Amino acid sequence: MGQHSQDSPLRLALLGYGKMGRVIAGLAPQRGFEVKLALDIDENRSGGGITAERFRGIDVAVDFTQPDAVVENVERCAAAGCNLVVGTTGWYDRLEAVRKVVAGAGIGLVYAANFSIGVQLFYRLSRAAAEIFAHFPMYQPYIHEAHHRMKMDAPSGTAIELKRRVEPALKGREIPVSSVRAGYIPGTHELGFDSEADTVIVRHTARSRQGFAEGALYAARWVVGRKGLFTFADVLQESASATEAQSHRA
Repeated sequence: MGQHSQDSPLRLALLGYGKMGRVIAGLAPQRGFEVKLALDIDENRSGGGITAERFRGIDVAVDFTQPDAVVENVERCAAAGCNLVVGTTGWYDRLEAVRKVVAGAGIGLVYAANFSIGVQLFYRLSRAAAEIFAHFPMYQPYIHEAHHRMKMDAPSGTAIELKRRVEPALKGREIPVSSVRAGYIPGTHELGFDSEADTVIVRHTARSRQGFAEGALYAARWVVGRKGLFTFADVLQESASATEAQSHRA
């Protein structure tokens, strides 16, 4: 990983150059990054495109690839000493293996089921709603999500994380999860509470992939120079705490 000055753009490598990779590439220069390397699936089979030579001078990498490619990509980036952000979902059964790689190599990695800042706030709203509805058993909770037909994992990582967040408040209550894969839907998630009389829904709808790209680049800037395994929630919590402390000092 190369040294950079505060005034120069951060040098970025993109792992995966599909729809998300292209959105990130288009936004990166406006957010203080220079895309130095973009590896699509053909250039990076089994992580073969990630080498120490090609990653010399790279400050941080962003991975939006496929679930079965993530661990190999992390191992290769770790060997090259490059911190990274992983936006790919569907690999969390290998999280402990990734944790060991990150710790062993002394790199920094941020991962999340969803890099939309709005989704992170949606998680918090949903937990608060679950705590309120926990006292009213006539309301049955459910989760529904919809994405474009090319998304491979179902339910989405975001829906799985949403269920994890609200389950503690709804102990003993079944929370069914349903999924739709159709058309070009960027992503919709909702937590519903249904009764015989009415329905209450907390919903997040993505208009485009730009929100995910914004969050991934935010995390990429944050993780440069850090060591350890972090979630995007960790990034936002630290940033919020720093802002609050700064306001108190003012």
